[in-house]
This record gives sequence, structure tokens and C-alpha cells, in this order.
Amino acid sequence: MKKIFFILFILSFEVLFSQTESQKKTELTFATYNVSMESDNYSPKGAMGKSEQILIYQLNSGLNTQIRNIAEIIQTVRPDVILLNEFDYIKDPELGVKAFIKNYLNVSQGRATAIDYPYYYYSTVNTGQPSPYDLNNDGKFNNFGNDAWGYGMYPGQYGMVLLSKYPIDVKAVRTFQYFKWKDMPGALLTQKADGSDWYSKKAWKEFPLSSKSHWDVPVEIGDKTVHFLVSHPTPPTFDGDEDRNGKRNHDEIRFWRDYISDNSASYIYDDKGKKSGLPPDSRFVILGDQNASPVERDAIREGIKSLIESPKINNDFTPASKGGAGYSRKNPFGVNHTAFWRMRADYVLPSRLGFKVVDSGVFWPAKGEPMSELVEKRESSSDHRLVWIKVILE
Repeated sequence: MKKIFFILFILSFEVLFSQTESQKKTELTFATYNVSMESDNYSPKGAMGKSEQILIYQLNSGLNTQIRNIAEIIQTVRPDVILLNEFDYIKDPELGVKAFIKNYLNVSQGRATAIDYPYYYYSTVNTGQPSPYDLNNDGKFNNFGNDAWGYGMYPGQYGMVLLSKYPIDVKAVRTFQYFKWKDMPGALLTQKADGSDWYSKKAWKEFPLSSKSHWDVPVEIGDKTVHFLVSHPTPPTFDGDEDRNGKRNHDEIRFWRDYISDNSASYIYDDKGKKSGLPPDSRFVILGDQNASPVERDAIREGIKSLIESPKINNDFTPASKGGAGYSRKNPFGVNHTAFWRMRADYVLPSRLGFKVVDSGVFWPAKGEPMSELVEKRESSSDHRLVWIKVILE
């Protein structure tokens, strides 16, 4: 009889241990972070001849204090998957993303423990890609800057990188860099004061919707697939009364709302020509600096509101921080701000399907708290804050 009870005890312990291990494996942290790792961050404003070579030098030195602080923040939060916005496109991974991982993330920074990301995805973007048109209508054909397909002084400025602890199904990645803005039904058209079209017919025919790109990156977590939908819409400012950037920002955000919808995505095609949105009943997480808030500042707010309020998205939580609240004491929305210029700009939006959200936050310690020096100034790390959520994969 004692032997039977002993066997039952061992079996119960094994079941409990197995359940505990299973729970540990399915608890995940997802994050987005605009790291401002582009050439303007490491050289004087207005300097000529800028390119991704400036970031390459900083990544391979392993000594840049600003990047070390960024790495310490990532090592502290320890996301399983993280999107880095404003990470210049560097074609050779040995000089770019792998150098960042090896020389900064794989090295313990400050009080944090080193972290590794064996999987990553990045690709080309529209920023700095020259157009042959006068897109800002200033009478000059500059190719770059405001006349590029996405604002940038060289191709790949303000690019994106996705880092993951879990395998990425690279062959199944969908990119939408070349999806034409004109092909979005109901696109917000830009007009001059006299009511004529802002963009020439030739320019509008070629104009991409994405100022950087939109990517659907499937990540394999155990036997489940999670689609990470990543982007970085243009700021809705730096234009005029025509609001060309505000309208583009709205439609770039709307793209994901339509993509996850069961009945609004039929117009969408990817860079390989495949038409369709996200398959129904997919797990997904939308990541990125959306440059828009549903409650304040300059964006056409309906864009971000309609995305957050999609029935497919879990919006029962809003990441918050003590640091944001203290930095904007008179602003009731300060607790949810994700940038030092006082706005909620960065988002981690999981699908209702497949996840149980257990926690969320913005890495912004209150003044005087441990690690607050990492976000004390613009030059300490970035003008944005890392935003994260913790979920149980179901």
C-alpha cells in the first residue's frame, strides 16, 4: 500500500512539474523600441556625406555609451521578441545587426545580464530611396530628403530590425514595401489649396504607401506561429496645410487594421504579388512606432483609434510608467507616454486570440529611481522608451 501511495506521489509531482515547466515556456515578453540608431544621432546636424557607415563604426567599436545604455535597457526587460525602429539598414549582418548583438547585447552592460538573439529579420525600406519627382512641391528635384519615397538623406536611414529568441520562418515573411498608396480603397488624397492634386499623376502612380515598410514576420514558438506585424509610419508633421504626412500616417496605420480584418483586406498585395490579408484565426502582435496617439497631438486620430479598437486586438491594457507620469505631471495622459516629447507613439498590440496578457509597461523609471539615468536625457539612450507586454501563449 505504501508503495502505491509513493508511486502516486511521484506521478503527481511529475505532472505538477510538467505543468510548471509548460507555463514557464509559454510566458513571453514582446517589445518595441525606437532606438534612434541612425547617423544623425552620432554626427552633427546638417553634416554632409552621412550614411549607414556611421552606425557601422559605432556598432563594431562596442564602446558607444548611448548604444550600451540601449543594450542595458533591453537586457533588463529581456524581451523574447523585440522590434528596433530607426536602426539604419546595413546590408551585411556581420557589420550591422550581428555586430549589435555580439558587441553590445552579448556583453553584460551595467547591472544587467547579457542576452542573445539567435534569430533576426531585416530588409530594405523606402526611407532615403530617391524619387525623380518634386514630392514636397518646393520647385526643386532633390531626390533625397523630402523628395525621397520616405524621408531620409540616404537609402535605409531609419530602418527596422526584428530580434527573436525563437525561429523566424523567413520563407513565409511577407513584405509590403512597394504596395502603392493609390491601391488602398478610400486613400486620403492630398490636395493643394486650389483643390488640385498635390502629387503629379506620374508620382501618384508610383507612390508607395509605406514610408519605411510593412512586414508580416512569422515566428515559430513551440508548435504555434505568431505573426509580428511591424512598421514605422511617417510622423504626421513636417508638412503644410495639405497635411500630406498626416494623411500618409493615417493610411499606413489603417493598413494593419485592414490586414487583420476578415473582410477588408482583399485589395492588399505583397511584394511578391500575393493578394490577401492575414489568415483568419491567426495569432499576431502589432509592433512599432506609429507616430500617433488617439488622444493628443497632430495625427489624424481616427487612424490609430480604429486600429486599437479593432475587435481582433486586445486593448484592455495600456502600458504605463512612473517616469512618464512624473515627466508630464500636468498631463493626465503622461503615464502612458512613450517618448520624451510627450506622446504615446509606440505600441505593442496583441491579438485577442491566442494570448493572455499578464503585465505591460514602459521602461521609464521615475527620476531618482535605479536606472533612471539611462533615460535622463535624449543623449542617454533614445528620445523614445521601450514598450513591452508579458503574455501567456494559449
